Amino acid sequence: NSTSCIRVKIPSVHVELKPGDLIEIFRSCYQHWAIYVGDGKVVHLAPPCEHPMDGVASVLAALSDRAYVKRDRLEDVVRKDRYRVNNKHDETHPPLPVSKIVRRAQELVGREMPYNLTSHNCEHFVMELRYGVAMSDQ
Repeated sequence: NSTSCIRVKIPSVHVELKPGDLIEIFRSCYQHWAIYVGDGKVVHLAPPCEHPMDGVASVLAALSDRAYVKRDRLEDVVRKDRYRVNNKHDETHPPLPVSKIVRRAQELVGREMPYNLTSHNCEHFVMELRYGVAMSDQ
């Protein structure tokens, strides 16, 4: 059942995840964002070279103008990085219904989308899914 809660353990961190939660992943010099869709999976917007996203790959990703919507296991996206649930705009922007968030996220998987570090990045993508408004503090 993709709408049930799941407890995920990643390097000694227990986080209670609910479908529709925003996941903030702390990479070495930026944050990557994903949205939890259930069953240990997340949907995220990733430039073609998002993996492994270290050194030169992160520079190339920042310069990319296209990205792909991917559905991956949370542990594969997080790898060894620290992460947290960060539904930071819930008080100022009511989240959309969970069923709509998850359905919209799943429908976008596999699509190529425009990518811009300042105006349409992975944070904009998940914020629009959760709140209906694309925004980023990065």
